[in-house]
Amino acid sequence: MKLKISVLIVAFLMSVSAFAQLDRSKMPEPGPAPKISLEKPEEFTLKNGLTVLVVENHKLPRVSYSLTIDNKPMTVGEKGGVESLIGAMLGNGTKNISKDKFNEEVDFLGARLSFSFRGGFASSLSKYSDRILELMADAAINPLLTEEEFEKEKAKLIDGLKTSEKSVDAVASRVSSALAYGKNHPYGEFTTEETVNNVAYGDAVAFYEKYFNPNNAYLVVVGDVKYKDVKKQIEKHFSKWVKSVGIDYTVPDAAPNAQYTQINFVDMPNAVQSNVSLTNNVDLEMKDDDYHSVLIANKILGGGFNSYLNMNLREEHGYTYGARSSIGTSEYASRFRAGAAVRNMVTDSAVVNTLKEINRIKTEPVEQDMLKNAKAKYVGDFVLALESPQTIARYALNIKLNDLPDDFYTTYLQKINAVTADDVNRVANKYFKTENARIVVIGKGSEVLENLEKTGIPIKYYDKYATASEKPSYEIEMPADMDASKVMQSYIDAIGGRATLDKVNSVFMTAEAEVQPGMVINIEMKKTIKNQFLQITKSPMGVQKQVLDGATGYTSAGGQKTDMTDDQIKAVQSESSPFPEVNYLNGGVTLEKIEMIDGVKAYKVNVDETTTIYYSVDSGLKLQEVKTSEAGSSTTFYADYKEVGGIKFPFIIGQTFGPRRFDFTVKELKVNENVSDADFD
Repeated sequence: MKLKISVLIVAFLMSVSAFAQLDRSKMPEPGPAPKISLEKPEEFTLKNGLTVLVVENHKLPRVSYSLTIDNKPMTVGEKGGVESLIGAMLGNGTKNISKDKFNEEVDFLGARLSFSFRGGFASSLSKYSDRILELMADAAINPLLTEEEFEKEKAKLIDGLKTSEKSVDAVASRVSSALAYGKNHPYGEFTTEETVNNVAYGDAVAFYEKYFNPNNAYLVVVGDVKYKDVKKQIEKHFSKWVKSVGIDYTVPDAAPNAQYTQINFVDMPNAVQSNVSLTNNVDLEMKDDDYHSVLIANKILGGGFNSYLNMNLREEHGYTYGARSSIGTSEYASRFRAGAAVRNMVTDSAVVNTLKEINRIKTEPVEQDMLKNAKAKYVGDFVLALESPQTIARYALNIKLNDLPDDFYTTYLQKINAVTADDVNRVANKYFKTENARIVVIGKGSEVLENLEKTGIPIKYYDKYATASEKPSYEIEMPADMDASKVMQSYIDAIGGRATLDKVNSVFMTAEAEVQPGMVINIEMKKTIKNQFLQITKSPMGVQKQVLDGATGYTSAGGQKTDMTDDQIKAVQSESSPFPEVNYLNGGVTLEKIEMIDGVKAYKVNVDETTTIYYSVDSGLKLQEVKTSEAGSSTTFYADYKEVGGIKFPFIIGQTFGPRRFDFTVKELKVNENVSDADFD
């Protein structure tokens, strides 16, 4: 069909050219934006305030129900986390159906049903529509909020918070929001282990009763249903939801923007990358005249692969895997943000170049091709989205939630296409406030602060909870007689001693890591003192193998075998020894200084230009190994040392992949067993 249409267009243009002479010195005028005609959902409102939007679509025998509780943003203060606890408890049974029976029936129907504090979602085959709607209504109106379930969810939430303590991205999100909006604003307050422990079971139940109600609720129905039938079903099941007493409260104002451009720095010694985020608050809503111009300006700056930021930070300089910008809309408060996760050594350069590109879009006219491509992207996405019935429902709900004019979406493309280069400059100057921005940097201060100071941008220091702090000090006095050889000897003594290590000819190990629920990576590794190394990695993606036998080696994956290059052989040889520290005793490594690593004093030893290893000052054990390349840096973490054959080995080995970390747990480890020369053929 597309090919035929293309031929017709070409034939038409050829016939026109026979009668008219084109003026090729002028850029063709853009054609009129396609006219958009949106089907309007049928709508009704229950007496309790629940507004229902229904979009019939009979292409597939399925139906979905989306419940939205449109409360104003609220602060919870010292009980941060109460909304998360309620959201986790909802949808796990009702007062009429136990948790197990409830979940079993949802599974039996082949349905989906989930809740959060701000609403819920359910979908099923249309023949089960009445029953899944009944289950959804029962779960919303009569949730099974038991104290036992509360304590389970509370423990899970605390565990999650503890896990995120060392996450640079989690700290960046928390600190940037708190500094931008203020800790007392709904968008700036955050949940901690302390605030979760302040929440009692009664607090959670009272919170549900106060805020989870139909007063400001919307239910969107999309699928293979008839309006008259679904209306009867909803009236039957959701009319039981009692309207609560109206609760009015004032949303506090967000904190003002910074008085001047500044870096807000948080030191995280475990950071293998810096998180850089320039941010300023904006006053922007979807119904504002500037909205469509801002969309285009942001798309050009950092909204896609070919954007200013990405082409500079990623393509030109290789600082990051991706640089982006975004801008929010809200009647209460929202932000403009731009940044990336970058290598430690280029943190200062990333800050300078981020400012450069934002100032560029504010001062230089946008090239017509960039403007045209940005518009085309929005037009294409918009037209494509119209093929989904969910889009019609979402647009109708957006009009209500954001107080938009009725023709907002029917005129959407016209307004996108009407944006000019002057509009882009104008809104960039209005909303991308580099002169009042906070540049929030979360990183390893000992490696990045010196160069950040050279940018000349004032720096303010904060802790991981956005509380102002003093500039961190990294000067830890080194014992006068300490050198790299003594650090190596301390490590060797700590794991078993030289005499014990000299008896080791080989080490065999298996380990596994769950990279996401249901996806496990298994590793088998063998090393010998003869520069022999074998690693077999099994994952859902397949099997990969790396083999070194002295001075030759190869890798294989997907049935393809590739010989190692000389550089690759050299790199694997450096890892092939069971205990490379024995070799380091002969020299070639240097002791640089003492640093804090996750709260522990550690000797920083440079093995070569790309490899740094950290050893605990107190225990002597190896804590981390950092490898740096042009593509970035990766860190290996060592923990949970256990004795095997008189030698201590780490049984948890963490490995970073970009911003993510996976912890491999050792399942089996043998010394001088399960290894032969044939393994390295």
